[in-house]
Amino acid sequence: MQILFALLLLLFQSRNAPGVLDKPDPKQMEDAPPLGYQPVETGLSLPDGITLGASSGVAFDAQGHMWVLNRGQHPLMEFDAKGIYLRSMGEGLYNRAHGLRIAPDGSIWTTDVQGHTVMKMNTKGELLLTLGTRGQPGVWDEAAGTHLLYEPADIAFAPNGDVFVVQGHGRGEGRVLRFDRTGKFLTSWGGKGSAPGQFDQPHAILVTANNQLLVADRENHRVQVFDLNGTFKTEWKFHGLPCGLTVGADKQLYLASGFSGQILRLDAAGKPVAMMGQPGPGPALGEFGEAHYMAIAPNTDIYVADTINAKLHRFAKR
Repeated sequence: MQILFALLLLLFQSRNAPGVLDKPDPKQMEDAPPLGYQPVETGLSLPDGITLGASSGVAFDAQGHMWVLNRGQHPLMEFDAKGIYLRSMGEGLYNRAHGLRIAPDGSIWTTDVQGHTVMKMNTKGELLLTLGTRGQPGVWDEAAGTHLLYEPADIAFAPNGDVFVVQGHGRGEGRVLRFDRTGKFLTSWGGKGSAPGQFDQPHAILVTANNQLLVADRENHRVQVFDLNGTFKTEWKFHGLPCGLTVGADKQLYLASGFSGQILRLDAAGKPVAMMGQPGPGPALGEFGEAHYMAIAPNTDIYVADTINAKLHRFAKR
């Protein structure tokens, strides 16, 4: 009974969180032509006794298998190309699962925004590397000998294997940290604010094919564009809250725009050229509590993790 009450309280708090919308708000939404997708059932097959919690991240590996990071008892799940459950891993490792990326070498990287760690695993679930110390927020300061993170949200990879981590989800200072492939700290930049190179709750990070480093600077309603050395280049402004960034097999850039419930396709200058989705309480397909992170399947279906409506959305071409 206590567990049920806690779950109901969490659901109530989520639906009443600042910014959550129950219907479209034109002031928070971009105006662009339809993307040409429609919401469909995910069709995922789960065995008895296994449930998918509120999904926070989703990614596809080189085999076309889908990995879903969620806030349930089995935090990292693998599904084959037909949506059949294969296995789960990561049990007991997370305080609040958040971001998920699969590196070019096939390793699986996740963030724990309340555990203050970034973890690298292989496909067997073996932990290969941990950045930060679980349960200990703080600063990464080589001079002082402190190797701590504060609310890491997302991960990106440079062509040479270096790893970028964006942190500062709410309480911590927004920063980008760069490590080499072994976890050796290289550099960082950021700070609280709205000036170029400063952040207010940065939420996603992505390296593009032309070596631009994009950071979804959520509460500043923008995506900041840097080179790989952290030099600020420009910013793209949005009405909503930029949350997730991904590039599809079509080489197009996509943005998940948080509580406004939109999935946007962007051109090279960051302008929305197509959109889909809307906010809502969730009974209807395609209604978002929060469009958190997203991934595009090899067959071009789009999957979106929704932490507020506690579901994984699937969209297929019309």
